[in-house]
Amino acid sequence: MAEIIPLKAWRYAEALTPKMEELTAPLFDVVSERQRLLLYENPLNSIHLSVPMGENPAQNALATLNKWKSEGIIQQDKQPGIYVYYQYFRLPGEHDERCRKGFIAQIKAYEWSDEVILRHENTIVSSVNDRIELLQTSQMQASPTHGLYVDTEELLEKYMDEAIAEPLYELEDYQGVREVMGLIQDPDIISRFLEVLKDKQVILADGHHRLEGAIEYRKSMHGQLPDTRWKGHDYHLMYLTNTFGNHLKILPTHRLFYGLELSREVLLEKIREWFEVKKFADPEELGGYAFHKPHTFGLVMGEESYMLELKVGKFDQINLHLPESIRQLDLAILHELLFARILGIAIPDQRNSDQLVYERNFSRCLQEVRSGKASFAVITRELEMKQVLEVCRSGHLMPQKSTYFYPKALGGLLFASIKQDEFEFDYEAFFK
Repeated sequence: MAEIIPLKAWRYAEALTPKMEELTAPLFDVVSERQRLLLYENPLNSIHLSVPMGENPAQNALATLNKWKSEGIIQQDKQPGIYVYYQYFRLPGEHDERCRKGFIAQIKAYEWSDEVILRHENTIVSSVNDRIELLQTSQMQASPTHGLYVDTEELLEKYMDEAIAEPLYELEDYQGVREVMGLIQDPDIISRFLEVLKDKQVILADGHHRLEGAIEYRKSMHGQLPDTRWKGHDYHLMYLTNTFGNHLKILPTHRLFYGLELSREVLLEKIREWFEVKKFADPEELGGYAFHKPHTFGLVMGEESYMLELKVGKFDQINLHLPESIRQLDLAILHELLFARILGIAIPDQRNSDQLVYERNFSRCLQEVRSGKASFAVITRELEMKQVLEVCRSGHLMPQKSTYFYPKALGGLLFASIKQDEFEFDYEAFFK
């Protein structure tokens, strides 16, 4: 089902390897504005390709890319490879180090209807359009999306372990995650990776906008290069991890709301129609609250905080048109009741609403509310992996920003060109 191929990656010149911590960049939406500005200050940081600035960002990215190529700042590997990528991390309060194992390759940009790559979240139209323009102009992919596959036999792990023992890079990222990358260029081993994945479906964990941009760009190029078997515009850069025997962690993404027109008293009165509302002693403790019960949330308004729990019997009155895998989700209930029914923002409009902001950092939620910028924050609990799998297989979608897979794949470790003369290779040789 899933056709993957190796890639001839563009990477920072070997002389810059000791500076990789300064050249890599996290995904744009997971760091603060202050952190992003610091990244932009470095003229060689990969953020200038992944999220370029200026009045014409895509053209700026292309100019930067051409400059880096001509000056030898980035160079292309001559042979295609599978880039093994391990992330070593600890969660707060843990002493034992976890390791998420995976590899980076190119995967065909299948349409969603092909049901080879399964998505679980809605996307925001403006963000997809930006991705299409950047890909079309630069012909370069600066950061991989993240896909999951299921291999209970762990057929590829031994090859990955061998490659990671002699790493190309080993660095610590902005969150203290130890990032290690190795390389496999042995054609026989690469063929094994392609063989294992060919019967798999891939569940998209992260990067819905970038992949949707790649799909739309591929469709726009239909009929181009008719005599060429391997077309760069057909493929997409992806970090692939096995859901079996791996450290996959999903963190919650909270909701901030701006511009509330109701008074606090009226809002709470409307919320009480659907939820049991209990005052919570200390807002700062909500960040560590376990949320064992389903359909429960934290609410922070001003200096006050509350626990919300869906009232008994109310579940049967909402989202009756949705499959059970979606209906049971806390976020489906939250978006339908609080944001649609109580605040009047229809579900389709929530995707582009400037009143609704998604924030992973609990401390930042408190800061936004206490400063008076945000009207309130809703603190959510994390999803379970089995819930994500059930939704993907149902063919339905969760509300946007439902999952936060941790840690995020780092940008700038490698770049993947879809420019045909840089992409071209006899990939057929890897298919045994």
